[in-house]
Amino acid sequence: MRVWKFGDDIDTDAIIPGRFLTIYDPAELAKHAFEGTRDEFAKEAREGDVVVGGTNFGCGSSREHAPLALLGAGVKAVVAKSFARIFYRNAVNTGLLPLVCPEADSIRDGATVAVDLAGGYIEADGKRLPIEPVPGFMKEIVDAGGLVAYAKNLKEVKRCSTE
Repeated sequence: MRVWKFGDDIDTDAIIPGRFLTIYDPAELAKHAFEGTRDEFAKEAREGDVVVGGTNFGCGSSREHAPLALLGAGVKAVVAKSFARIFYRNAVNTGLLPLVCPEADSIRDGATVAVDLAGGYIEADGKRLPIEPVPGFMKEIVDAGGLVAYAKNLKEVKRCSTE
């Protein structure tokens, strides 16, 4: 997984500018991800890439468009020293994995990283950097593709178990 590195206080308007909030398709949103902040991202991001931020990643407006744009670009996880609370929840709810890593600033742009959730670390440039544990229910939501898919699956499982 290749790293796209950003700094502190990356707000949702930097992730997806407000003028694109009439778009709801993740693939279309991805065409404008980080427009005006890091224009090459939309053209060069690939499936499995990871966004790395500093503190307060995803601050600003509460918009699900921001994690949807990243998902549409193929990003599977965002690693940061800390997240704005609403972005963190929106990420989980849309199926994007937010990972808190106190040493995120030591990960370089363009690095290749591997995430080991069970081991509780990210490996970057041969160094293991600890990540905060991801609660099981949150991992299940992300694995399902977001909260709506997770809830539909639960409803289906419950329906099948009562038949």
